[in-house]
Amino acid sequence: MNAGPIASREQDTDWTRKDFMNESRVAVVIGGGTGIGRACAEVLVERGWSVCCFGRDRDTDWPEVIPFAQLDVTDDAALAAVAAKFPRLDALVNSAGIILHEGQEFEGDGFRRVIDVNLIGTERASVLFRDALATHGGAIVNVASVWSSFGSARNPAYSASKGAVVSLTRSHAVAFAPLGVRVNAVAPGWIETRLSERARTDPARSSAITQRIPMGRWGEPRDVGDVVAFLVSEESRYVTGAVIPVDGGYCIA
Repeated sequence: MNAGPIASREQDTDWTRKDFMNESRVAVVIGGGTGIGRACAEVLVERGWSVCCFGRDRDTDWPEVIPFAQLDVTDDAALAAVAAKFPRLDALVNSAGIILHEGQEFEGDGFRRVIDVNLIGTERASVLFRDALATHGGAIVNVASVWSSFGSARNPAYSASKGAVVSLTRSHAVAFAPLGVRVNAVAPGWIETRLSERARTDPARSSAITQRIPMGRWGEPRDVGDVVAFLVSEESRYVTGAVIPVDGGYCIA
C-alpha cells in the first residue's frame, strides 16, 4: 500500500545526470514520495517511462530505479529551480497534498497552509513546467478528490482546495491547449494511504465508508496510478479538461 515509514530527507541527485533528457518519455511527479504519487511513478516506470519524483518525504522502501529529490512545493524559488532543469518534459503529475486535523483548518494559518500546498503548489508547478511540456505536446494530471464535489465538516480547507483544483484544471486545459498541452485531473475516493489513516483506523467511520462504496472496498494507490498513466498516454490524446473519479462508485451511491 506504499504506506511504510518515512525516510530521512536525504536528497538524491540521479535525476540531474546529463543523459536523462535523452530518454524517450520523461515524467515528473511532485508529491511522489508516498501514496498516490509514488504509485503513479511506479506505474509509469513499468510502462517504460523515465520518472523523477520530488517531495518533502519518501517511503523507507523507496525503489532505487526512481530518482527522488526533496522539494517543498510552496517554495517558489526551489520549484522554479527544479523546473529549469527540464528543458523538455512529457508529463507532469501534481500529487502534493496535505490535510490537517483537530480543527487546524478552521484557523487562518492552517487554512492558508493547506491552500498553499494543495492549490497554489499545483498552479505554480503547472505554470513553471508549461514550456517544457509544450516542447513535446505533454500532459498534466492534477490530483483532485471526491471532496472536490462536496463539503467537509472536519476539513474545510482540504475540500475547498480540491474543489479549486478542479476549476484550475479546466482553466489550464483551455489556456494550455494552443501549446499542445493537455490538462486533466483524477478525483480519488477513499484510498489506502497515510492521508486517509485516521479514517481507516476508526472502526465506525471506516465501516460506514466501506458500506457506501458500491465496489465494496477501499482503493489502492495503484488504482489511481493506472488512470493517471492513461491520461498521460497517447490513448487519451483527445482528452483535456476532464476530471475522472477513481472512487469505486462512492460519489454515485
